Amino acid sequence: MDLKDAVTIITGGASGLGAATAALFTGMGARVALFDVDIDAGKRVAAEIGCQFLRVDVTSEVEVSAGLAQAELVHGTARILVNCAGIGMGAATASPRGAHPMELFREIVEVNLIGTFNCISKFAARVIAAHPSAKEESAVIINTASIAAFEGQAGQAGYAASKSGIVGMTLPIARDLATHAIRVVTIAPGMFETPLLRQAPAAIRGALLEQTLFPRRFGQPAEYAQAARMIVENPMFNASTLRLDGGLRMPQR
Repeated sequence: MDLKDAVTIITGGASGLGAATAALFTGMGARVALFDVDIDAGKRVAAEIGCQFLRVDVTSEVEVSAGLAQAELVHGTARILVNCAGIGMGAATASPRGAHPMELFREIVEVNLIGTFNCISKFAARVIAAHPSAKEESAVIINTASIAAFEGQAGQAGYAASKSGIVGMTLPIARDLATHAIRVVTIAPGMFETPLLRQAPAAIRGALLEQTLFPRRFGQPAEYAQAARMIVENPMFNASTLRLDGGLRMPQR
């Protein structure tokens, strides 16, 4: 799919991977709408790169549906969805302090996994309504998992579960949507320089760098954006998960 004039929805677009993808896509002529709950950051990014910002909570069916409708009024029916919205809090399954807070586990799964599916299903329904008998490619959906889906560390039960859920649903969703000419691909990033990574203690960051093969550094959000562009432009990417991690295999801790 050509990014020129392609209407694109990017969730979690106010920072990190989403903001970098929005900047690249907008620079290539895409008409982008950012979904995020951070209003100040969202408005700032939208003003900087010249796109639309909408305050949307991806866990809300009402807000996602309304956001898609508002974006469509400005740009037309979206053809690209990039799901970057997510959170990464963690806790041990159990410890001397007690059991893992179930409210925390539910929140992580609600945002990362259910929020992603909520956006996929609402987006795809609008694409199908607009292109009911599509023969040529009608849309591309890109999800964001994590290498924690494969090698979750201690304290990451909720996060790993949410991200492995995204990996696990990629193929069945692609199969569901194939007859409507919609591709579905997931990117599983390693350690990228994002606000989430910057919350990690220096010792943990250093240990992860030691486990990275090459290049021995953290990924840059622009490199995620490049991968997203590659997926959009190459029609043979479908129903799979792409690791983007410099060869990092996560240690136990």
